[in-house]
Amino acid sequence: MVSSPEELRQRTKQFALRIIKLFRALPKTEEARVLGKQLLRSGTAVAANYRSACRARSRADFVSKLGITVEEADETAFWLELLIDASIVSRGRLENLLTEANELVRIFAASRATAKAR
Repeated sequence: MVSSPEELRQRTKQFALRIIKLFRALPKTEEARVLGKQLLRSGTAVAANYRSACRARSRADFVSKLGITVEEADETAFWLELLIDASIVSRGRLENLLTEANELVRIFAASRATAKAR
């Protein structure tokens, strides 16, 4: 099912809020703090950059901003994977969030490709 721009704005905002909650719940170790800050930055940037893309001034600007959104969503998936692989947070605890990050990557990459092709 294709999501409307408003649904994607809400979805990415909810994603950012989930990232914030995860950040707050991370262990208070140095490595969790460092990875957590990276995750917090990229995870909240997904919503901010998608919102910016919705306000693009041209198709080229839209394609460019969607590209940044894809990069931030993919980076977020990377930080989530690293938290799992470093045994800082269990896979079970992050599985849904990682799935959502990867779905957002696919959605925005496909949207970018479509917009670029037009």
